[in-house]
Amino acid sequence: MLDEYREHWPLTARQLFYRLVGAHGFDKSEAFYSTLCHHVANARRARLIPFAAIRDDGVMTLTMDHYADADAFRAVMRERAENYRRDLMADQDVHTEIWCEAAGMVQQLARIGHQYSIRAYSSSGFDSLTAKKALADRICATGKPAFILHLGDLDPSGKSMFDVAAEDVQAFVQADRANGLVKVEFVRVALTWAQVTAYHLPTSPAKTTDSRSKGWTGETCQLEALAPDQIAALLKVEIEKIVDIARMNAALAAEEDERQQLTRLLPTPVSTASRNNGETR
Repeated sequence: MLDEYREHWPLTARQLFYRLVGAHGFDKSEAFYSTLCHHVANARRARLIPFAAIRDDGVMTLTMDHYADADAFRAVMRERAENYRRDLMADQDVHTEIWCEAAGMVQQLARIGHQYSIRAYSSSGFDSLTAKKALADRICATGKPAFILHLGDLDPSGKSMFDVAAEDVQAFVQADRANGLVKVEFVRVALTWAQVTAYHLPTSPAKTTDSRSKGWTGETCQLEALAPDQIAALLKVEIEKIVDIARMNAALAAEEDERQQLTRLLPTPVSTASRNNGETR
């Protein structure tokens, strides 16, 4: 499975679990999930599974832009120039963001979004009023209509999180926007009942311990039951309904010329070139 979905690395253990259940008939139980996590962890320690293949981190840090010396700074600037990428959304008439309920899947979604210069976020922050206000502020600052593409579990908590976030952010935008053109629409990319049926995904009853289950009818399903390539395809379809592909292609055409101009303005630092040639200062 890791080889099959290599281009979507890192995967979460939950994604592996649902592929084993849906495609290979393994037991859909917390006991099997626990066993799988144990074996995956040991296989990573033994280097049988690359560490880069699995994402299970929960650590947050803030970066510091510090440099060893001026030459190190110039080297970093040169590298940035060589990897210059245009913001393909800058010329678009809309602002778009991707939000996902599972933090572990953000990197997968970001890989798709970055092809269009669209950022991906974890919507676990939707429980945070600060995060919702920050999203509304970004939308208002663009002066454009916005689309928030959301992916989450099909269960009472997932639906409630989506509904409440949409209501709060829309209210903030309406209160703070500079003109009537600025508005926000939340789009449910996944998971939906139609997708559960179409992809024959495994379901389970709603948790009785969840207070939101009271008005819920039917089964529930986790987003990670969808295969990584299915998620990528669904997300691409929704993005390309929103963006102007012709404008993006024009921006990409200009990108290479601008990259070359920047690299000419930022020559390789002498000390770096010397070290690469085996010389010393």
